[in-house]
Amino acid sequence: MRFTLANWLTVSRVPAMFAIVWLMDRDFSGAATTAFWLFIAAALTDWLDGMIARARGEVSSFGRFMDAVIDKVMVIGLMIALVNGDYFLGYDAFAMMLLLCILGREFVVSGMRMAAATKGLVVEADLGGKVKTFVQLNAIGWLLGARMMARDFGHLFSTADKWIISVIQYAGMGLYFLSAILTITSAISYFRRHGHVVLE
Repeated sequence: MRFTLANWLTVSRVPAMFAIVWLMDRDFSGAATTAFWLFIAAALTDWLDGMIARARGEVSSFGRFMDAVIDKVMVIGLMIALVNGDYFLGYDAFAMMLLLCILGREFVVSGMRMAAATKGLVVEADLGGKVKTFVQLNAIGWLLGARMMARDFGHLFSTADKWIISVIQYAGMGLYFLSAILTITSAISYFRRHGHVVLE
């Protein structure tokens, strides 16, 4: 199997994740801005790699597998960094509990897929799973954006305008909470449709 451009774009999200996490923990000027825009670029490759693979007729089992796995690695890795980096205004314990729910879901669904694979069945990502991932990426983006605005552009806001940063922050927190809810409902949907592979 040759490594296509789409595959390179998919795999590039792994080093991007490590770079973003490192930048999230740095205090130098521009670190938060670089982390935000690097995340935007990484998130865009999630859409771009599939488009390129389809346009070039290079869709492969490897590409589909790695795309799904790397999405989970990047999202979970960045969410852990968010909780560890005090992005939740003192609600870190609650955010961690939601993160544990998200992690549990990924393990359950991945285990279900492996069980299905042993029986020759393929469990594809459904609409609920795709919406869940979309909301997770948005939550991460808004929270990184709030930190960027506060650290690198806070001086541009008057005291009266600081509420704008708070709105961005709470929007990210709200999307994070919503993503956890969607994670749970998505897991229930998967289990209803494919739970028989582990219950037989």
